[in-house]
Amino acid sequence: MRPDARPTIPARIRGQRERFQEASLAVKTTGGSKGKAAKAIPDAALRFLEYYYPIHYKAGIGVEDALRGGMLSRHQVAMLWLIHSEGREGREMNRKAIERSLEAWFEISGGAVTKALRGMAQPPLDLVRLVEDPRSGREKIVKLTPKGETHMKRMIAGGEAFVQRIVDHMSDEEIEQGLHFFKRITEIVDGFRQD
Repeated sequence: MRPDARPTIPARIRGQRERFQEASLAVKTTGGSKGKAAKAIPDAALRFLEYYYPIHYKAGIGVEDALRGGMLSRHQVAMLWLIHSEGREGREMNRKAIERSLEAWFEISGGAVTKALRGMAQPPLDLVRLVEDPRSGREKIVKLTPKGETHMKRMIAGGEAFVQRIVDHMSDEEIEQGLHFFKRITEIVDGFRQD
């Protein structure tokens, strides 16, 4: 996600992020444990797996529902999040790139992607518009409308509020460990895609 697109972050969290980034840099420069497989913890993969589904279905779906706000489908939320986090200036993205990501994450066809985008492009939503890509007359670019940009801000605020309810029960150390854990998982899984 682009730092400039994030909602206002309390100073306490900003300070934690800075300390986390410094700690990550220290691990990189000193060699740390990055890249070394943990073997001392028996059944680590099984133990992670046993937490995965409860986290995914209890917390993850809760976050998705907060982002949906009772208005959008899970696919539509994923599309908006892609535009926000990976799109140009967080406002536009090539339709084919959206389709490729959604096909990898969900079992969804190109036709279903088109239908979901059309739903967001028409009243009453009017969150996006599809415009011709100047580099290819056959390709479309999905752009957030001003209403879509406003909706994105509300959507993020709803998701942040849900996650804040979880964070409120954590110590600063647990928050830093959690951020590090999610960052490492993202790096590792992104590496799988490159292999």
